[in-house]
Amino acid sequence: MKFTDGFWQLRPGVTALYAQEAHDIAETSTPDGAGIVITAPTMVISKRGDTLNRPVITTTLSSPAEGVIRVRVAHHEGGRWHGGFSLPGAGSGSARTTVSDAGGELDSGALVARITPGAPWNLSFEVDGRRVTGSGHRAQGYVRLAADAQVDAGIIDNARQGGSSLSSKTFVHEQLDLGVGELVYGLGERFGPLVKNGQSVDIWNADGGTSSEQAYKSIPFHLSNRGYGVLVNDSGHVSYEIGSEAVERVQFSVSGEVLEYFVIAGPTPKDVLRRYTALTGRPPVVPAWSYGLWLSTSFTTDYDEQTVSSFIDEMAARELPVSVFHFDCFWMREFNWCDFEWDPRVFPDPEGMLTRLHEKDLRVCVWINPYIAQRSPLFREAADQGFLVKRVDGSVWQWDLWQAGMALVDFTNPDATAWYQGHLRRLIDQGVDCFKTDFGERIPTEVAWSDGSDPARMHNLYTDLYNRAVHDVLTEARGADDAVLFARSATAGGQSMPVHWGGDSTSSYASMAETLRGGLSLAFSGFAFWSHDIGGFEGMPDAGVFKRWTAFGLLGSHSRFHGSSSYRVPWMFDEEAVDVTRRFTHLKMRLMPYLYQQGLAAAATGVPLMRPMQLEFPDDPAVGHLDRQYMLGESLLVAPVFSADGSVDFYLPAGEWTSLLTGETVTGGGWRRESHDFSSLPLYVRPGTALPWGARTDRPDYDYHDGLQLRVFPGGAGRSTVTVTSPDGLERSYDVDLSAVTL
Repeated sequence: MKFTDGFWQLRPGVTALYAQEAHDIAETSTPDGAGIVITAPTMVISKRGDTLNRPVITTTLSSPAEGVIRVRVAHHEGGRWHGGFSLPGAGSGSARTTVSDAGGELDSGALVARITPGAPWNLSFEVDGRRVTGSGHRAQGYVRLAADAQVDAGIIDNARQGGSSLSSKTFVHEQLDLGVGELVYGLGERFGPLVKNGQSVDIWNADGGTSSEQAYKSIPFHLSNRGYGVLVNDSGHVSYEIGSEAVERVQFSVSGEVLEYFVIAGPTPKDVLRRYTALTGRPPVVPAWSYGLWLSTSFTTDYDEQTVSSFIDEMAARELPVSVFHFDCFWMREFNWCDFEWDPRVFPDPEGMLTRLHEKDLRVCVWINPYIAQRSPLFREAADQGFLVKRVDGSVWQWDLWQAGMALVDFTNPDATAWYQGHLRRLIDQGVDCFKTDFGERIPTEVAWSDGSDPARMHNLYTDLYNRAVHDVLTEARGADDAVLFARSATAGGQSMPVHWGGDSTSSYASMAETLRGGLSLAFSGFAFWSHDIGGFEGMPDAGVFKRWTAFGLLGSHSRFHGSSSYRVPWMFDEEAVDVTRRFTHLKMRLMPYLYQQGLAAAATGVPLMRPMQLEFPDDPAVGHLDRQYMLGESLLVAPVFSADGSVDFYLPAGEWTSLLTGETVTGGGWRRESHDFSSLPLYVRPGTALPWGARTDRPDYDYHDGLQLRVFPGGAGRSTVTVTSPDGLERSYDVDLSAVTL
């Protein structure tokens, strides 16, 4: 949100008060342990009379974990604050405090905050003794808006209604310095440029597709290439100006009286993500079977058990291994979403069908959402028991978008959550293995929640309650290491409930590229596992797009064929699409000993499986803006082909890289242009890698030690230990001579 008119002036109707000096610095006690509290008058105090009728901004520093500093900025401490996120990693006693005439210092291991006494206001943050950012003159501000204030609000109450409003006339903002050459990443799954410098970003979940500035997964966390990250601990609307309004700063603002944020130390991007996910939550281990190919009915296509069986049998006949079959919306009757009942007109024997699918060695996923349509038999039951979100007048909130007269389950009501979970347990008892938790973004603000929650807070936070309710049921039924969602919406901490997918893309090369940008941005936001609709969702891809997207989609953590109005089985395109699917599905199965181990590491450290180049090569300035390639784990570089003619430009960091598909060795440290047919793409192995190579191509969940090869690639020296863990938990370490190349 922009408040200023250029460098000197405010916009009409805007009044701003800024922290002008650190007038008083004192040690204090906080829930995090020892802290420092700073009183900052909004003018420089030169005489006693200046303290009268003068607002102050109070800033409190503390540390909930080593390398993490909490900054709480308040105009009125008792004023409105949306409240923060669940922080399972927060503790106390992580900092040392020192206050003297020279100022205040809060030391949290790798991260130190220093406040300089007097004017001008100067709060700095140091990582390993190096200043990485800080809050300077006119950075901490308390802003009031007149009724006709001319600001760029950017608050979207509902994407489909198109309405916008200002829910508050007061805001608190912070501005942190943006250094020369500093690049900012993250802020959720955003489909525009990967580098966020110059952008205005609103943390406000919306159902906008992948071709818009809106996001299904808005995360108020950004990561800097200077060696730190920042989480704004506010689940309401957070507005960012990243080198846009003030080009030397990153500004974030929230409505109300209080702003709270965390500065998180590096020094490397991986270190930042380790600390951030330790604070907000890490994913569990996801089961090996979930890495296999997911095949879907698609959205509005016609299907019944015969259709489903024909697809599965044809995939098997063509040696295209499928691990999960997904039933999208119309497994339930139209206008009934959700009633959690199989449409008896096309699925008269759901229990028998699910048994038959399991006999084909498949897992089954079904689509759900948090809405109860008016025609659903469950609507009146839920309404009568108070399980649906209500308007402020006490009536049930309903609208006609998506499903006629649909209402929204109120997950702030424990009884409503238990009721919803009961229907999921019934499906699990029938044989359903996992759920696609669609939607969760169109959450109204003109409502009253059962627990009295602030509606602005619940708009983004709703997805956390929704996905948690479903994930908890799967964990209870399947065990912690066998529970998998296929979720679209998320907020901070949502990475602890994998897997997420990228939402509604179109069937084009441009949309394929924007989908990758979204995944890389989400990886920078702490999400370890991610997927997308292979071929694109909207429209019918031409055969070329489908084949290129298939290669890309199978070189990720999770892979799903899915579309809107057309089937996505490969023979619907051409026979070469079948060959491409076979080649890359088999390749992924052979890579499972490597991918599964990287997934275990992601669960342990929070470092994602799909990694932006900047995450893996932070010291290489050439990778700063790369958003058309990525690392799959620590050792494989993937550059998808986004062109009809097969040409692709990509960058190889320094060293001796080897094509996994051809065995060709290339010296890195520069750009390459290659041309690939549909059976190929740039897939390079990092120098000196010992790559675990599995023996099977028919399934992802097998004994990885049986027939295991350790393929040693050029560029290494000495010996290395490679650990391989099978899905049954058997872990073995192998000693490898890196000079003994065995491609």
